[in-house]
Amino acid sequence: MLGISIYPNKASKKEIIDYINLASKYNFKRVFMNLLSTTKPREIIKEEFLEIIGAAKKVGMEVILDIAPSVFEHLKISYNDLSFFHELGATGIRLDEMFNSQQEAIMTHNKYDLAIEINMSTGTKYLDHILSHQPNRKKLFGCHNFYPMEFSGLGLENFIEMSLEFQDQNIRSAAFVTSQDGKLGPWPVMDGLPTLEMHRYLPIDVQVKHLKMLDVVDDIIIGNMFASEIELKAIANLPSYPTFKIKLEKNLSDVETKIIFDESHLFRGDYSDQLIRSTMPRITYKGQKIAPKNLVSKFALGDVCIPNDNYEHYRGELQIVTDDIPNNHNRRNLVGKIVDDEIFLLDYLMPWSLFKIVK
Repeated sequence: MLGISIYPNKASKKEIIDYINLASKYNFKRVFMNLLSTTKPREIIKEEFLEIIGAAKKVGMEVILDIAPSVFEHLKISYNDLSFFHELGATGIRLDEMFNSQQEAIMTHNKYDLAIEINMSTGTKYLDHILSHQPNRKKLFGCHNFYPMEFSGLGLENFIEMSLEFQDQNIRSAAFVTSQDGKLGPWPVMDGLPTLEMHRYLPIDVQVKHLKMLDVVDDIIIGNMFASEIELKAIANLPSYPTFKIKLEKNLSDVETKIIFDESHLFRGDYSDQLIRSTMPRITYKGQKIAPKNLVSKFALGDVCIPNDNYEHYRGELQIVTDDIPNNHNRRNLVGKIVDDEIFLLDYLMPWSLFKIVK
């Protein structure tokens, strides 16, 4: 599920509702709504949030409010009585900071059926402690932090390890990606709002592709606002299988172009350390001539090549190079290269996966 984040104290109500409606147009289904930095009186918050939450629910979006113990104190709310959040129309609340594990478990049994989302990025046995207090698992969610400060985001190994703790317990989970157009977040410091540090300056569709290929969280939320319509559309239109953008060589034949773009490729399971091979095109285009052209002496990581007439038995395969190899006997044509931002995604393509090459 895809989601957006909104910060009611950083933009007008109209701007935020327009953003919600735009995201809904592209099938975004959840809203992360910041209540953490709001210091307004209870009745003012209620007045402001009711209309925004109502607008989100009207288009079928879940709304999770981000809070902490300080918010409970400010609004004079007890963890035994979550009626205020129910009155706002929220789907649930995200606990940015820890309570005492027992309180979190008790909150999952609230009579309003509110989801209780806990912070996945604590790096402790937080989840285990909550589970030991017998929560309502159907109402217990997890969501990672985002990190406004450059170089402060999670490392990949740490992210995967913490995410798997929730996945292993079948707890619904979420992580954040960052818009390169969005300029607003909860704090004055804003170098983007990703969960993973390695995502901070990547195009948003590449970030989402990566999280999908990792397959360790259920929901992906844009951390900052306002993401552009181009960004929303780009990630909404990603298919269920991986895609890789290619920078094409010039003067390709019609057959080569068809092999690259018209096929849904399958990563052959008996793979080598040097090549990702899609072998069906050599059957589909059997008998078609592929003249030697765009010949290079050596292929490098990310190069896309197709065996030519000099390699008749393998002619027409699509191959993506994963380690430097020579072009012995000029048997492969260089047809393009995976774009720089996406080369690292090749590490996460699994054998027998479908994938496509796109312009």
